[in-house]
Amino acid sequence: MLPVTVIQELEGILGRDNIIVDEHRIMAYDCDAYVAEKFMPSAVVFPQTTEQVVAIVRCLARKGIPFLPRGAGTGLSGGATPMNHEVVISLAKMDQLLNLDFENRRATVQPGFVNLMLTKRVANNGYYYAPDPSSQSVCTIGGNFAENSGGSHCLKYGVTTNHVVAAEVVLPSGEIVTVGEPYGDPVGLDLLGVLVGSEGTLGITTAITVKILPKPQAVKTILAYFDQVDDASQTVSDIIAQGIVPAACEIMDQLMIHAVEKSVYHVGYPQDIEAVLLVELDGMLESVEDNAQRVLDVCAQNHVRTSRIAQDDRERALWWNSRKMAFPAIGRISPDYLVQDGVIPRTKLSAALQRVSALSEEYGLRVANVFHAGDGNLHPLICYDARVEGQLQQALALGQRILEVCVDMGGSITGEHGVGIEKIGHMAYMFSEEEIKAQIDLRRVFDPQGLCNAGKLIPSPGACVENRSAHHTDDTVLAGVSQGGEHL
Repeated sequence: MLPVTVIQELEGILGRDNIIVDEHRIMAYDCDAYVAEKFMPSAVVFPQTTEQVVAIVRCLARKGIPFLPRGAGTGLSGGATPMNHEVVISLAKMDQLLNLDFENRRATVQPGFVNLMLTKRVANNGYYYAPDPSSQSVCTIGGNFAENSGGSHCLKYGVTTNHVVAAEVVLPSGEIVTVGEPYGDPVGLDLLGVLVGSEGTLGITTAITVKILPKPQAVKTILAYFDQVDDASQTVSDIIAQGIVPAACEIMDQLMIHAVEKSVYHVGYPQDIEAVLLVELDGMLESVEDNAQRVLDVCAQNHVRTSRIAQDDRERALWWNSRKMAFPAIGRISPDYLVQDGVIPRTKLSAALQRVSALSEEYGLRVANVFHAGDGNLHPLICYDARVEGQLQQALALGQRILEVCVDMGGSITGEHGVGIEKIGHMAYMFSEEEIKAQIDLRRVFDPQGLCNAGKLIPSPGACVENRSAHHTDDTVLAGVSQGGEHL
């Protein structure tokens, strides 16, 4: 419980209606979408302006009270979980579109602005916002900034860091800094690159300027059914080997197909196929038509059962809605699930899925797979029943083994969901002691008091699983950073 004097000061900054201290109401903020660990915050506050964020942070920093920023709470790694009983600074009411500049293809938003709403606001002018996490209808751009979120179309268009050009950030001291450049290239240190993906550990973002893109002239979406998941994986590699860069390449395995077919978006997938491949192409009309035929040809060379192109926008939307329902659809076949987020080289998809299958049998838990096949970002969903004693622990252990498989194959422990508290124990499996120390030193520059979302992302020395610094190469480290950059 916060001291009464602190509560009164916060009420003076925000008004009584924008602070919650009642223990029953703050229970809603005891975790994010990573529900395996829950902790009660000491309070929840709702600023609406940068100036209010500054005043809150200065108040808490002066008293030595820990705090953390929170967006929509859709994070999947515990990044917004108040494990130190922090004051949760909810940015949900900072949800304004501050500026649109169509001439220079820029938009500036507050952190609580919902991802999909930006595309809706610019669509009539022929533009859209490219990063598209599956939760884009509810997740916020501030949360995307914190986690360096990706999405289905990151294969061609990149993740959040490729679309953010500038940001206003309140440091843990209460100082306001502006990083990046709205127009042109920034000069000096790439502080924006440090802050994007830092998971709310270096400061609180209060305004974000992003690129908006013109809609492509043509879009074609291809749906292909495969009797073997290995054939679907090989198809993806073969498509890209031909020099075709799709906007998206997504695969769902059989268990995931069964789950999404029980959802409201019923495509009519055959229940005996092992994999569905969804490929989207966009660009100039002539090139899209040519590449679509080439993709169909590659599918045929890899023993596709059937493949077809969406006939209209309605059918295309149905296919994508089915894919984006994958995570919640698991609730149709399992009372609980744990989603993982690892990265492997695209050419090792088949080998990685075989290892995941073997681990699933070893632990006696079903695993449904859905993944951004184009960039090797796996999302194994581990099914379990929390009512059965020991199953949660089994699911967590299985998830850890899957992450180790990803690193062993030259990949990363995260592609877009972040490290948070879920994966912090595996940072030393991927990074050397010297690399982790460098990250700790950088963090201290921004937050010398250690008050801002402490205990997330970067482990304390000696607090991790077996250090594998001798195991990985420099290429392994680069693979982890390039696939999402959530580590700093």
